[in-house]
Amino acid sequence: MQSKYKRILLKLSGEVLAGKEGKGINFDTVTEICEIIKECKELGVEIGLVVGGGNFWRGRSSGEMDRVRADQMGMLATTINSLALCDTLEQLGVKATVMTSLVMPQVAEIFTKREAVKNLEEGKVVIFGCGTGNPFFSTDTTAALRAAEIEAEIIFKATNVDGVYDKDPNKFADAVKYDRLTHSEVLSKELKVMDSTAASLCRDNKISILVFNLDDPKNIVRALKGESIGTVVE
Repeated sequence: MQSKYKRILLKLSGEVLAGKEGKGINFDTVTEICEIIKECKELGVEIGLVVGGGNFWRGRSSGEMDRVRADQMGMLATTINSLALCDTLEQLGVKATVMTSLVMPQVAEIFTKREAVKNLEEGKVVIFGCGTGNPFFSTDTTAALRAAEIEAEIIFKATNVDGVYDKDPNKFADAVKYDRLTHSEVLSKELKVMDSTAASLCRDNKISILVFNLDDPKNIVRALKGESIGTVVE
């Protein structure tokens, strides 16, 4: 069975790569995720990937540190994760490359839309590191921006919950899960799908978002095949 989508942007949190340890990189977990990405590639889909850096560093949790410098440290953390994913994919026989928004030619390609699309069309998984290259923007915003630039059909946001709820399901037993939402509903109800900048960017560029649980990495494949999982924002 082929993928429902031709080109997607997969957004992973940095914490996912840490596994049960909660910080750093657990390569058993990374390998499990990359094996699923390989399976997705075999369905014929082109994959752009944005990963956070929270398993190493969170700029917004840096206390009294200058916010710009703290966010720059976060950008470097995303690059560490991007390189780990790229190396693991290559070990599995999947063509991959890291493109960063900050110039570091000894480490990665510099991001341009033209080269990113070329890499995707050549069958590579393109991993976008360093966020947007600017402070004060999250990797959710990076995902929305890169998705718009590479003309992805949808953003797959893999999280630790199985969709979008009206309130935190880990705190409230009566939390209600949404199956479908509009971008405007996400913004007006202040639902924690993405930050408001990312959600607005997706709305303005008509980019759908699918939020689902990554506890079972196979959910990525299920989503590609069009199975009903998680919450769709469109």
